[in-house]
Amino acid sequence: MIPAQQDQSTVTSEGSRKGRRIDGVRFRPAVTHVDERGQMCEINSDAWEFNRFLTPWVSMYSITPGMAKGWVVHREQDDRNFLAAGRVKWVLYDARVDSPTYQNLQEVVVTQFNRGLLIVPHGVFHAVQNIGADEAVIIDLPSVPYNHENPDKYRLPLNNDIIPYRFGNDVRGW
Repeated sequence: MIPAQQDQSTVTSEGSRKGRRIDGVRFRPAVTHVDERGQMCEINSDAWEFNRFLTPWVSMYSITPGMAKGWVVHREQDDRNFLAAGRVKWVLYDARVDSPTYQNLQEVVVTQFNRGLLIVPHGVFHAVQNIGADEAVIIDLPSVPYNHENPDKYRLPLNNDIIPYRFGNDVRGW
């Protein structure tokens, strides 16, 4: 018999993902409404208990295929990201010493077929990689506006000695 490694189960029989999630990281699946005119997808609503806010700043960014952005961490702001188009993998690392999930890693794969709003609390490093063939477009709704004079953004290289995660050699980043 040829030696082969058995797959590890990643979902329960009910369809829920297995694995420990980082404390405070939340993902709210979105519903896309489609008709003959096109599609509409809600990103956030004050009516939802999930994430009530009036966002003071909204931006959009894109990532080309084969690229990754990160690692980045904020000390004050929570990131709220919504994938509008494409296919990405967010990788999260909990660097909060007082967190019950301190030093845990979490991957969140999102495509245009399972859109949702991802909340990343301050103190959690995160990187996002385009794992699709097309440009990925992300709507950014941070909890506080960008401060051009004193940015609340701190970076590490994609592959470093602090976060125990390695992006492949074919992934380029900034």
